[in-house]
Amino acid sequence: MALAVCSAVLKLSFCKTYIAWGIAVLSAVLIGSSWPLAIEQSKTQITDWLSNPSLMTDTAILINIEVALQMVFCIMHLRHHKNNIKKTVYILLEYFPGILFLFVLFSLLVALIFSLPGVAFPIISWGFSLAILLLLPILVRVSKRMLSDENTRLEILFLINMLIALMGITATVNGRITMPATNNVEWRCLLSVLAIIAVGAITGFCLHRLRFYLKEKNMNNL
Repeated sequence: MALAVCSAVLKLSFCKTYIAWGIAVLSAVLIGSSWPLAIEQSKTQITDWLSNPSLMTDTAILINIEVALQMVFCIMHLRHHKNNIKKTVYILLEYFPGILFLFVLFSLLVALIFSLPGVAFPIISWGFSLAILLLLPILVRVSKRMLSDENTRLEILFLINMLIALMGITATVNGRITMPATNNVEWRCLLSVLAIIAVGAITGFCLHRLRFYLKEKNMNNL
């Protein structure tokens, strides 16, 4: 949950200021107006969700999809895109802060409602949304100040999403073992994987050298 929030904050640090404020306003409105749904939750229901293998598997897929989108943004940010399609994809990814942190904020709202009995639900919800509206832009600004180098922020964002993917899979499998453990080494499978890695590495190296050679040849012709 903390990593999801950190990922959203770092991602917003690459957007313009008005975009960050717009995301903060949208998040605050969504969380503030979600109190009727939040009060319907219960600790028993949440426990049932966490023990549902099918739901946890679907959650793992959603987490990996968002992580993939964030990683694609990190890779595309390092390049200058002249193709209109790539530019459009990059802009869409730039304005996509992620949805995991919205689920985190909703879970925090539910926890606040449980921990503050006797307080009106709308007051808790809209008070929390006001805190989101104020804190999110501040955290974005602080991240820019603390990590002034854009490449450093980009690298941290990539690593955080890698950790989210690994931890998400670990947390959502719910202790289930999909295949029985065995002491036998499947040498055929192991060699197949190593062969695929070797072929991919050699192919990538050759394509890189060919591209470098053609680029150098074109420069010489000029």
